[in-house]
Amino acid sequence: MSAARPVRPGPLAGVRVLDLTSVLMGPYCTQVLSDMGAEVIKLEPPAGDTSRHVPPMHAPAAGATFRWVNRGKRAIVVDLATPRGRDVCLRLAARCDVFVHSIRPQAIASLGLAYDAVRAANPSIVYCSLLGFGREGRYSGGAAYDDTIQALSGLAWLQSQLAGKPQYVATVAADKVCGITGAYAILGALFHRQRTGEGQEVDVPMFETMASFALVEHLTGAFYDPPESAPVYRRVISPERRPYATADGHLAVLVYNDKQWQRFARIAGRAELLDDARFASMTARAANIDAYYGTIAQILSTRTSGEWLDALGPAGIPVARVNSTEDLFSDPHLADVGFFDEHDDPLDGRVRMPGFTVRFRGSPTAPAAPAPALGQDTLAVLRESGFTAAEIDALVGERVVSAAPPAPGR
Repeated sequence: MSAARPVRPGPLAGVRVLDLTSVLMGPYCTQVLSDMGAEVIKLEPPAGDTSRHVPPMHAPAAGATFRWVNRGKRAIVVDLATPRGRDVCLRLAARCDVFVHSIRPQAIASLGLAYDAVRAANPSIVYCSLLGFGREGRYSGGAAYDDTIQALSGLAWLQSQLAGKPQYVATVAADKVCGITGAYAILGALFHRQRTGEGQEVDVPMFETMASFALVEHLTGAFYDPPESAPVYRRVISPERRPYATADGHLAVLVYNDKQWQRFARIAGRAELLDDARFASMTARAANIDAYYGTIAQILSTRTSGEWLDALGPAGIPVARVNSTEDLFSDPHLADVGFFDEHDDPLDGRVRMPGFTVRFRGSPTAPAAPAPALGQDTLAVLRESGFTAAEIDALVGERVVSAAPPAPGR
C-alpha cells in the first residue's frame, strides 16, 4: 500500500492536481487551487521552471516570484522528453483529479500527453489546457506571452488613448486574468464531474479571454448591429481621469452618481454647479466627461489631501490616497486583515508574501509555505502513487526522474 499523501485544509481538500505549467499564468492558476486546499504536484523538467531563475533569489533556482507564486505545492522532476518519463506522468495522472498544462498544442501532442492519452489513463480527469489562442482560429498554436496578448486584445491600444502611444499595462494583466479564469474553469469542470461522474477537456485561450475582458466596459455602442459608436467607453479613457492633484499631494476621487455629485458640490462650496446642465445627470456627465473631470480637478487643487479625506470619506464619496507598491507593506488596513503572511523559511530566512485573500468561513484555508526546491518531493510523490522502490531506483538511475533532498523543517 502506498503512503498516505498530505491533505491541506480548505474547500478543495483532497483534490489532487498534476501541474505541468511554468512561468506565471499557469502557476498562478494552480496557486489559487493550492491556496484553497488542493494538493498541487508541480511536475518540472530537469532544468526546472524558467521562473525559478528570475532574480532576486537567496539560493539557486529559488527566485522570489517563483517561491511565492508556487507556494504550498509539491515539486517533482520528470523528463517528459523520454518515453519512460511520459509513462510516469500518465501513471501520476491516473491518481489525480486535475491535469493542467500551458504547453502549446503541437508540443503537448508530441510528448504523448494530449487529452486523449491522459483520458485513457484516467477517464474522469479534468484536463485543462491554458492556451495562447483557441484551437479553431488561425492563430492556434502560436507563441503567446503577456505582452503579445495585451497587444492583440486592445489593452495596449487603450493605453495609447491616455499616453499618446501604445503601452503595456504596468502589470502582467493577461497572465493573471487568464490564470484566474483557468482556476474557475477547472472548478466548473470539477462541479460537473461531481454531478455526473464525467471528466472533460477544458480550454482557456488567452487572446479570447482578454479580448472579452477588454470589452466588458468598452463594447458600448458596438453592442448593437450596426454599431452606434466605436467600442470605447469614454469615461475611462478621458485624459482627465487620473489621480487628482491636491494642494499637497494626490488623491483618487470618483464622484460618480447623482447623490455623490450633489454632496461633492456642496462640500466644495460650489452649489452653483448643481444648476449646470452639463452635469445634471449621469447621462449628461458622461457626455461631458472631460469638462466634468476637469472641474473636479480644479476644485480638488484648492485644499490639502487631509482636508479632502476628512470631508469626502464621511460623505460616502470614494476617496483614497495614491499608494506605491512599497506603501502596501505599511498600509494599516492590510495590517488589520493580516494580508501579509510572514514567517521564517528554512531556505530564505524571514519572508513575507501576500496571503490568500478569500475567506471561507465554513472551510477555512491555512497559510502555505513558499515553493519547494526543484525535485524536493519526487520520491515521496512516486511512493504515494504506487511506484515500488525498485521502480523508483530504476527511474532515478536512468535520469528519468530526479530528486533533491528535503529542505530542513519539511
